[in-house]
Amino acid sequence: RAFLTTFKPGRPDRLPDHADAPILIAAVLNARVLRFSGQCGYFVALALACALMLGVPASARAQDMEPRAYANAPIGLNFLIAGYAYTSGGYPLDVALPVSNQQLSTNSGVLAYGRVLELWGQSAKLNIIVPYTWLSGTAELAGQAMQRDISGLADPAFKLSVNLYGAPALSLQEFKSYEQDVIVGASLRVTAPLGQYDNTKVVNLGTHRWTFKPEVGVSKALGPWTLEGTAAATFYTDNDDFFNGNTR
Repeated sequence: RAFLTTFKPGRPDRLPDHADAPILIAAVLNARVLRFSGQCGYFVALALACALMLGVPASARAQDMEPRAYANAPIGLNFLIAGYAYTSGGYPLDVALPVSNQQLSTNSGVLAYGRVLELWGQSAKLNIIVPYTWLSGTAELAGQAMQRDISGLADPAFKLSVNLYGAPALSLQEFKSYEQDVIVGASLRVTAPLGQYDNTKVVNLGTHRWTFKPEVGVSKALGPWTLEGTAAATFYTDNDDFFNGNTR
């Protein structure tokens, strides 16, 4: 079975000027989980699907917050997700780039895979996200207008999330009776410099550097509500082949 949903990210300071809401299509490979009633089934599938997609490092990367990032799910559950995003206006480039007056349009597709694992008796989740983007338009570099038309892979991302407390590894049958209280988890997201990159251009789809984002989070169930909080930091390696051979 498949679910269709849309979202519009909630960080306008990093959104393009006229961003359409990305469309997400989540196909659940282990579809038998949908037979559950109550807290499981559709809720778990949709929550994990949105959590995967909100971390996409393409033009749809307007925010990195992931609802239900630290939630429990049956061990062995697989998710295959395809997504599409269209943006028009400003592209969310690195804020350190000397680029202004962006008038860029992007069409981005993404393919993501997620699997629920068992680590140290607790549930964990592995995500692999591969985006592909078509970009065209104009921008100004140090006051000079430039044209850019390009397509290719953006940097893929790999994320491992581990629930350290409150989310024991459960089989499909055991998960039927599970009720969340407090969950404490941690994750590490790694973005690899495998996307399209040209050191003679400022606007690229890839960044030509590794990024590492460790994070800790807490999730507390309060009746029908879930209160969540996270703390994270992002570390970047040097780009030793930046524009015209510079290092950044």
